[in-house]
Parts: sequence; C-alpha cells; structure tokens
Amino acid sequence: MRLARTESIGPRTFRSLLNRYGGAAAALEALPDLLRSQGRTSTVTSLAAVEDEVAQAEKLGVRLIAMGEPDYPPLLRLIDSAPPVIGIRGRVSVASKPSVAIVGSRNASAAGLKIAELIAVGLGRQAFVVVSGLARGIDAAVHRATLGFGTVAVLAGGHDRPYPSEHRDLLDAILETGAAISEMPMGWEPRGRDFPRRNRIISGLSYGVVVVEAAMRSGSLITARFAGEQGRDIFAVPGSPLDPRSEGTNALIRDGATLVTSADQIAEALAPALGRLPFTGGADESAADNVLGPYWDELDPDLNALERTSSFAEDAPDGNGEELLPRDQLVALIGTTPMPIDDLVRLSGRPVASVRTLLVELELEGRIARQDGGLIASIPPH
Repeated sequence: MRLARTESIGPRTFRSLLNRYGGAAAALEALPDLLRSQGRTSTVTSLAAVEDEVAQAEKLGVRLIAMGEPDYPPLLRLIDSAPPVIGIRGRVSVASKPSVAIVGSRNASAAGLKIAELIAVGLGRQAFVVVSGLARGIDAAVHRATLGFGTVAVLAGGHDRPYPSEHRDLLDAILETGAAISEMPMGWEPRGRDFPRRNRIISGLSYGVVVVEAAMRSGSLITARFAGEQGRDIFAVPGSPLDPRSEGTNALIRDGATLVTSADQIAEALAPALGRLPFTGGADESAADNVLGPYWDELDPDLNALERTSSFAEDAPDGNGEELLPRDQLVALIGTTPMPIDDLVRLSGRPVASVRTLLVELELEGRIARQDGGLIASIPPH
C-alpha cells in the first residue's frame, strides 16, 4: 500500500520496482535515493497514512485487494496497467465473473437508453455481469437494468466520493447484489484525468466492451481504445448518421468494431473466449530501469492531449455535469430515431401532461416531428 500510494508510482512503475528489487519492502528502502537521483521531490507515503486509509476503508466496508491475491479480478490482473491495489465494496466475487462492459453517452437519447437496457438485461440473463462507470445516461441505465443480476460500477474517485453525487442511492442498490471498484484512495475527489484511468479498468474487467451512443472524442471511445489495446472485443450499436451522439459508434463500426443490436449477438461472439484465458499482458520487464514515470504518462502519454481536446469531460466534475433544465432533459432524450411517447414519459420520469405540453412547444418550434403510429423524432438542424 505504501509503495502503491507514493506519488509518481503508477502501475507499470510499481511492477518494475518489484521486478528490480524483489519486493515492496526493498523497493521502499531504495526509493528515496532513486527519487533524489532523478531530482524528484516526492516523498514515500508514510505507514500512518496507509493505516488511516485502511481504517477508513474498513469502516465503509471496502476490502482492499492486492494484485497477487486470489480475489483480484483475473482479467484485470492481465492488463499491463493493472492497479497494484484495488478497493472492492459489495459482493467481491461478482467482480471475477465473466463480464461485459456497456458504456455510452451521458446525454443519451431515449432510443439509446432503451437499447442499452435491453442488451444489459439480455446479458444478465446469460450470466454475464455488466460493468459500467456509474455516470449519467447509458451507464446509469445499464446499472439499473441489471440490479437483479449483479452489476459492477467502477469509480473514478474514492469509495467515499462517488460521482455524480445524485447516484449515491443507485450505488447503494448496486452494492446489494453487485460491487463497486476503485483504485483511488479514500477521500479522493475525482478530477477530469481520473475518468480515463477509470475507463481502462472498465475494459480490463471485461471480455468485451459495448458502446451505445458516443460522440467523437468522447470518454466512451477512450474506453474502446483501451479495450483494443488490452485485446478485448469491441462492439458498437449503430445509430443515425444525423445524430452527433452516434458519430463515434458508427466510426467504431467503420474501423472494425462488431456491429450488434442484441445480447445474443454479443454472447455468440464471446463464446470462444470463455473457455480459455484469451488475453496476454504484463509489464515489460525491460522497462525496469525507467522506474519513475508519472502515473498519467504511464497509462498513455497521448491522453494528456485527449484531456484537453476530447469531450470525455462529460463525466468529469468540471461544470459539464450540472443538471439540465426539464425542457433540455426532454430534448436530449429525443433522437432522430422515432420513438413512442410512452417511452419518453417513462424515461423522463415526468408526468404525462407535462411531457405532452413540452412536446407541443417543441413541435411549434419545428424541433420535433410527429410520425405515424404516435411516434416522435427530432428534426436535425439544417
């Protein structure tokens, strides 16, 4: 724990230090001289700080599991940036069952939410655990849909700092049958750069990643990128080319991701992998001399640029996470794919009369169109 919590010691550096010195104790002893030799001002995390974290974790019911221990998720252990220590809260065994990740837009359309729910339930019925990131939109929808089967939420912050805060009740429900996982210490408030770090764990836990509605340069595409680097299967649900929320998913399909519209298709594609350990991973031992790279750069130096340019901050507590007004929430749910008004009422959680009033306003503004069979759809801007 002391080695893993020391500043500048990321997953790959952690493994390199163990390989070089034979264990954490010897690495800790050598670390101050190594830091000084490289002009670093970092100090080794104290025993008292780690003992305090352990006490806080126990109080909240979080079990801390190191990479070499039996209950560490087996697929996650195989990625080369596997966290040295993770905290699991809830049913620990759920995190080691065959899993599929489902991720997508925070401002998802009603059609996107519905297909995500259907796929999630279908996977649950076939004994897959659904993994996601507890974010608004697609993440929350698939967690709620699979509460009865057991689902895994991967957190960007500490277990006592779930984000977004309004999903605390959802997290409590997840813990009854599933689990929450975080690599971050207790008390850690998630920052923008912590969400891609979380995303590599989402894909690392899973045999495959399903993307439902994702804009270009979104956090969901970062998860898909990690999945590809980790040897996982990438699935994408196609969407309307007129909807910006489908640009990323359609691009994934163009670039070789498997087009899917049902859980059966995903299960069939993953069937050959379930009877064997299909992935290879682990740190490159030749990198043992390069021991003090910053954690962020270790994961992927290109992500520094992505943090500045991508819309993955849709997850992050940077102002983009503020609640939309009721009217804007309703507009976000309406996509270019025609949908029944009843579905819109259910997914919005608003009274029928309120929804119908807003729909009339939007229709008069030329933003939506009514179609045969009582369906509605948004009108793309010219």
